[in-house]
Amino acid sequence: MKGDRVEIVVDAGDTTRTYEVVASRAGRRVETAVRRGVVEVSEVTRNGTVVRTARFMATRVLALVEQPVPRQDASEGPLREDPKA
Repeated sequence: MKGDRVEIVVDAGDTTRTYEVVASRAGRRVETAVRRGVVEVSEVTRNGTVVRTARFMATRVLALVEQPVPRQDASEGPLREDPKA
């Protein structure tokens, strides 16, 4: 969903660095995976095509914070008014 983002805090020796991967367009999402000592954060299209990927050594990652966009619940009401009502 557009606006979904993941913040990655990495140990850079004497300091920390923060990186962000954001779903920049409608229909895109951000996926995370930890494989073989590497943390991958990817922006993915609806079809599953990877647009861009950030890779970090898992031993250096201090925090991985996923921040989804708040979505409207179905119980909160309709997205638009029913024209027949």
